[in-house]
Amino acid sequence: MTVNRLADYLDHMRQAIADAQSFTEGMAQADFEQDKRTQQAVVMSLIVLGEAATKVMDQHPAFAEQHKQVPWRSMRGMRNRIAHGYFDINLEVVWDTVQTALPALKSQLEALPST
Repeated sequence: MTVNRLADYLDHMRQAIADAQSFTEGMAQADFEQDKRTQQAVVMSLIVLGEAATKVMDQHPAFAEQHKQVPWRSMRGMRNRIAHGYFDINLEVVWDTVQTALPALKSQLEALPST
């Protein structure tokens, strides 16, 4: 019997967003680009986010399909680009993701029905 972990995956996604946002709170982009520790923490949060999104897509495809407004594939794609191209991470893209995409994604996830 498989345990339904959908709520856990969604919680992991919400936590990863909160983490990435808290790591960069009060920072300017130039500071971020000079701070390797914060970069790595944020990148790890994006990997966790993408991994959880992948689990939702793979193990709960009907849920992902019902909630197409959530960019599941984009999250998985970013995770794959980071994990497989680690030495070619574009910090500007990472910064923009945290500043623009994550607030929107956070709202989308908060609007999902609790499972």
